[in-house]
Parts: sequence; C-alpha cells; structure tokens
Amino acid sequence: MDWTDFGRILVVRPGNLGDALMLTPALRALRAAAPHSRLDLLTSPSGAAARELVATLDGVVVGTPSWYDRSATAAVDVRRCAWQEQALIGSLANRGYDAMIVFTSATQSPWAAAHAGLLAGIGVRAVHSAESGGVVASHCVRPPEGPVHQVDRALHLLHGLGVPAKGAVVHVDIPERSRAAADVALAGRTAPFALLTPGCTRDELRYSATGFATTAAMLADSGLPVLVTGSPRERDLIAEVVSRARHPGVRTLEPVSVAVLAAVIARAEVLVGNDSGPMHLAEAVGTPVAIAYGGADRADDTRPRLVRARLVRGTVSCLDIAPADLASAARALLHTTPSLPLTN
Repeated sequence: MDWTDFGRILVVRPGNLGDALMLTPALRALRAAAPHSRLDLLTSPSGAAARELVATLDGVVVGTPSWYDRSATAAVDVRRCAWQEQALIGSLANRGYDAMIVFTSATQSPWAAAHAGLLAGIGVRAVHSAESGGVVASHCVRPPEGPVHQVDRALHLLHGLGVPAKGAVVHVDIPERSRAAADVALAGRTAPFALLTPGCTRDELRYSATGFATTAAMLADSGLPVLVTGSPRERDLIAEVVSRARHPGVRTLEPVSVAVLAAVIARAEVLVGNDSGPMHLAEAVGTPVAIAYGGADRADDTRPRLVRARLVRGTVSCLDIAPADLASAARALLHTTPSLPLTN
C-alpha cells in the first residue's frame, strides 16, 4: 500500500491523554510514510489535549463514541446515543477521509469504529483483529501474541500495513509560549522540587487524597519541596491534598494547560502521581516518575520505559499502598542514573 496516495488519513484512538501520547511513535511513522497527507486524530476530549504537543498532527476530531464511553450504562438514552453516532458518522463523511487506521488496546474491539468508517464511506479501514468482520474492515492485521506495550502494539499494526517504524520514543513538542508560561507559573523557581499530580480520569486507578498528602509531607520533610497541581476540574482535589499535608513545603501550583504542564514536569526532579496522563508526559520530557499503580494487569501495556520509574502497586487497587512506600520510591529516583527503568 502506498500511503502517499491518501490525501486525508484518520487515526482512531478515542482514549485519554496518555493513550494519545503513547501513539506518538506511530504518528511519526505514519507522517514519514505520508508526508503530504492531512493527518487527523479521532479522540476523546481528554485525548484532544495532546494536540498542542504533537506536531505530526494536523487536527483532531473530538468525540466520545458509544463504543468507547465508559460512563454508558444499561439505562442509556438509545435515541440520543443513536443521534450522536449518526452525527459522528456524518462528520467523518463530510471530512472526506481516504483512510482510517483504528488503534486499540489489547482489550478493545476495533469493529464498531471500523463500521462507523464504512458508513462514512472511508475506503481504507485498517484494524488489529484475528477475527473476520466481513467487509467492515478493508485491512486486518493479526494482533501480536502475549502482553505488548501500547507503543509497540500501535507500531505492529502499522508494520502490517507496510509502514516502517521510526523509533519507539514517546515524544512531545512543547511550544515556546508554553515554556514561558511555565516560568510564570513557577514564579522563577530554580530550586529542585517534586511535582505531585493526584488526579486521574479513572476512579479505580486513583490513589487517595490522604495517601498523596502523607506522601507529599514525607517528601517535604526530607528536604524536597512539593508542588501539587492538576486540571481546573481538579481544584478541589488539589486543595484537599495540600490541606491534609499540613506542611509548609507542600504548596499548590495553580492548574495550567496540558502544554504548560509538560513544561513544568520537565523542570521537576520527580513526578509523583497515578497511572494517568502526567505519567506519560513525564516520560516524554525525561522526568523520573513514582507512580501509585492500581493493580498489575495494565503494567506491561502502559508503563514508562524511557525514564527511571518506580511503580508502587496495590494488590487490587491503589487504596492499600503505604504512603511511606510511595515517598521512598520517589526519593530513590533522585540523583540516580540506572540504565533501565525500575519497577517495584
């Protein structure tokens, strides 16, 4: 397949910010294979926040399709859902895409997305699947066997479509205006600090505010000031963590945009947080991470591989992680240079 033949290509990955960031190696490979094509990403509102940091993208299509929406229940309004799906298909049809590539995790099905592409009249609809879906997908690539990191899984799909990899490094392009805004947000701070991001879009992966507060106080006690930040909708959570820490070395950093957050993370000695978008931003900018990790089933799929990392795991969720263990993991990453990431 000659990808230079396609004028408009749609990449489908309606996940969160971290999912979009882990797709950056695949986007680089696709851009190299189709240097003059328009390259858009269909993603959720959370994933769309990566747009400012991913120079290989020309645009984003924002939506939460029914086949991805985690908030959907059995009591869903079927008529409203149908209207939204029809609107999405109509929007894709109007944009005139020549090709669609559906990227999924190991537990997600590509078929609903491919069917939406069929209904939108997109000629090439490529998916990962060992199953037959009739004419719903024009190109099927058998998924890799066993646990595979999401970065490698995406590159595997492209390889099956004749697109060679251009490296597996998660990377972001921070605009200069965002670096300048980070200077303002940090008020000229030059002393070392830890950045703590307590938020997470998935409740089951979120460590408690009390646990993070205790962790932050322990780090501050050891001489490393802690700044606590997050998105604007997480203001209450940020305030709760700082309040519960009750330590002068634990302070609030006002919420900033994702691009500015990336610049702030790049200045931190270590990022402490959940299995969420900031963890992947830290990997992209080279900052070590200490992560409260909720369970072990996602570790091989999403863990950072390019930076020093400590994943402190709970047996079932983040709730049974000891703050002392998370603080110790963060301290262990300071001023050390092991050749490979560390995982607890």
